[in-house]
Amino acid sequence: MERQSFDNVWDALEESPAEAARMTMRSNLLIAVDQQVRSWNLTQAEAARRLGVTQPRLNDLLRGKITKFSLDTLISLAIQAGLMLLRRRRRSAVKLARRETLEGPRRVSYIVTLS
Repeated sequence: MERQSFDNVWDALEESPAEAARMTMRSNLLIAVDQQVRSWNLTQAEAARRLGVTQPRLNDLLRGKITKFSLDTLISLAIQAGLMLLRRRRRSAVKLARRETLEGPRRVSYIVTLS
């Protein structure tokens, strides 16, 4: 049996490069929203209200149930969570930056997706 190596797990699991890229974007978004929500140190009910979803829906996200979330839904949740989306041609780790708001400095996560 020949040994194969892949850039990421989705390249190995998905049938086409396009579907692997979509799943990579979905997983990057899911992880970033999860990290942002956990950083708030709120109850799930409070965080769900902040995102405009139900607590069971947020629970699905926090448990990593990626198949329950479309790419569009994850983009909407990321924006609602205060994350800024950037498109890059190369894969890269999630970056952090500071943005001034009316309330003062605020940490904003940048999610880098594939083009």
